[in-house]
Amino acid sequence: MGRLTRRAFTLAAFSVVAGTTATASAAERKAAESKASPYGAAGVREMRGVWLATVANRDFPSRAGLTAKQQRAELIGWLDLAARSRLNTVILQVRPTADALWPSPYEPWSAVLTGTQGKDPGWDPLGTAVREARARGLELHAWFNPFRIANHTDPKKLAENHPARLHPDWVVTFGGRMYYNPGLPAVRTFVRTAILDAVRRYPLDAVHFDDYFYPYPVAGQTFDDDAAYVKYGAAFPDRASWRRHNIDSFVHDMAVRIKKTRAATRFGVSPFGVWRNKSTDPLGSDTRAAQSYDDNFADTRKWVREGWIDYIVPQVYWNIGFPAADYAKLVPWWAAVAKGSRTQLCIGEALYKAGDPAQSAAWQNAAELSRHLTLADRYPEVKGHVYFAAREVKGDPIGAFSKVVADHYKK
Repeated sequence: MGRLTRRAFTLAAFSVVAGTTATASAAERKAAESKASPYGAAGVREMRGVWLATVANRDFPSRAGLTAKQQRAELIGWLDLAARSRLNTVILQVRPTADALWPSPYEPWSAVLTGTQGKDPGWDPLGTAVREARARGLELHAWFNPFRIANHTDPKKLAENHPARLHPDWVVTFGGRMYYNPGLPAVRTFVRTAILDAVRRYPLDAVHFDDYFYPYPVAGQTFDDDAAYVKYGAAFPDRASWRRHNIDSFVHDMAVRIKKTRAATRFGVSPFGVWRNKSTDPLGSDTRAAQSYDDNFADTRKWVREGWIDYIVPQVYWNIGFPAADYAKLVPWWAAVAKGSRTQLCIGEALYKAGDPAQSAAWQNAAELSRHLTLADRYPEVKGHVYFAAREVKGDPIGAFSKVVADHYKK
């Protein structure tokens, strides 16, 4: 996720059983989609969510190479934990690095499962997650990273049939990683198609994107999209405007096509917590931090105001009183953005910072996160919170999450 956040890391149709995949009948799909959301069909009740990260085996699976039975047991364990913790939403990362945790015809099986990209793990994690989440009264949101290909720069490490190897002209190497170039229409079409495959196969409660659109800046390095800009950017006043147009087009097109593919599936984004600083733009927040509008070329405020997305979870990963980006200033700013829109606002919470000795004194206080929810309760536009991430819900460092549950999730 974003700078100072989780940058370092970053389900079945009802006819799917572990190890096998079948296309759900129309009747089964209709029955699945008719089930009410745990927090209301329009998202008017509270979202209590957790991100379950798979990139680099952060949360799940605990390591690559476990048997299908072991992996399935771990996944069900995470869902059980969410239900016990009085959460109602699990956001499962199913496309961590241009690969898949379902039998995709477009991209290889993820290496986080077997240790070898493209190797069939012998079961369907996404399909299992949908079915088992529903059985526990949980929503399952499928989390896709749109443009990241790999956390390395060697295409030979990718599966032989990986689209990035078949289309090397789609690839930009930057900051020690490989990315698809969002400036290429062919890339945006391919990524959209790969994601919509999961929407067609499974009754997903939502499609979820994180903060990685264009990658965050790296000192002394340039994201080399010169050729694409020359070919497609002539109508724009500058490269930044063209890049924002590319991401706007991608997000808007995804929103439209998700609804056409499966009307009950929602679309959410969890961007970096600062859109723009007030010193840059009078519409911005009273902060001094990185800016998703300028750094990721993601005009997240526009997506909310235009109603393109069903929900937004800004990563407000700072404590109350943090000088550069104060939680107590950002929550009301986002509430004002969401007010009057059709987009549900939830707040992304940095549970991973609680008790971390590298963090400030505020994060050594078990009550800090609970104070966040108390503050957010003042703003009716805030419809819930999502915690990064599952490992910290389970470990409950310094009892911070237990206090949230005790103080705010009694029902």
